[in-house]
Amino acid sequence: MSTHTRRRLTDAPFLAAATGATPSRRPVWFMRQAGRSLPEYRELRKGVGMLESCFDPELVCEITMQPIRRHGVDAAILFSDIVVPLKAAGIDLDIVPGVGPVIASPVRTADDVRALPRLRPEEVGAVADGVRLLVDALGETPLIGFAGAPFTLASYLVEGGPSKNHERTKAMMYADPQTWHALLGVLTDITVAFLQAQLAAGVDAVQLFDSWAGALSLADYRRFVLPHSERVFAEVAEAGVPRIHFGVGTGELLGAMGEAGADVVGVDWRVPLTDAVRRVGPGKALQGNLDPAVLFAGAGAVETEARRIAAEADEAITLGANGHIFNLGHGVLPDTDPGVLTALVELVHEL
Repeated sequence: MSTHTRRRLTDAPFLAAATGATPSRRPVWFMRQAGRSLPEYRELRKGVGMLESCFDPELVCEITMQPIRRHGVDAAILFSDIVVPLKAAGIDLDIVPGVGPVIASPVRTADDVRALPRLRPEEVGAVADGVRLLVDALGETPLIGFAGAPFTLASYLVEGGPSKNHERTKAMMYADPQTWHALLGVLTDITVAFLQAQLAAGVDAVQLFDSWAGALSLADYRRFVLPHSERVFAEVAEAGVPRIHFGVGTGELLGAMGEAGADVVGVDWRVPLTDAVRRVGPGKALQGNLDPAVLFAGAGAVETEARRIAAEADEAITLGANGHIFNLGHGVLPDTDPGVLTALVELVHEL
């Protein structure tokens, strides 16, 4: 696979904040900004399945660009899904509307783990082609690549789909740790291969989503998850781009997640940034953390909360954080008014 020459975006506020430099303005982007609430996204996706769209380079490029054009955010995030590398590797799964990823044959035994495929770079060639189109289209705006973390991917594979309690996942962890670690080893290989394909195509940063890690205790996270997330970050370190780590409901895990090797730690809305910096420790940037539901509360509430978060972020920087990237504490909710997001970007740029 040919390697794209990465752009030199020395003035990009997002990259400055992520690397401890002083940005020209407070950078902002939104998780799930590509699509979700945008009517132009829904129009483009009519009759096109989620996974089908993730493997269409032109669609990937257009959907990723839509929030850049509309909102003026400081970073684009690649339109994709965390199960894309699993599908590309040959695992039988589908994304069912209203449900999420559904796995045809859940992985629950040592034999199941041994039968799992690995990911070859050419199998995500369409994603890499989308990245290359975006690098050419984005101008001075950085592009964030991403992947699902090994634990979150494992939870889908073991449960067979989304789960509230993760009982089968935890049962494997506790009852058969050898098989568990073998499974996460395979998923770490897949995750690294997916991120390296994006990096070779030219992304300017990467984010690892551990969406379900908040279901774990700190002790279990350290024992069963942390070593594998550490390996992901270590194996993409050579690219020299900012690495972001994010999970939902992970307030008790922030310190350990910071240890995994990311340069930026995402914080959901439950933990003030001033507390987050104490848990993560100095020397890393923070990302977050407006509650997505606040966007339904009217302009006054949005402004009040955005100003509070900016003030907490500034205090966190005095306490040792490397910088702050404004974001939501989770993804954009589908019924969010796009105009509210655009106004929030303009406000954050003034703070």
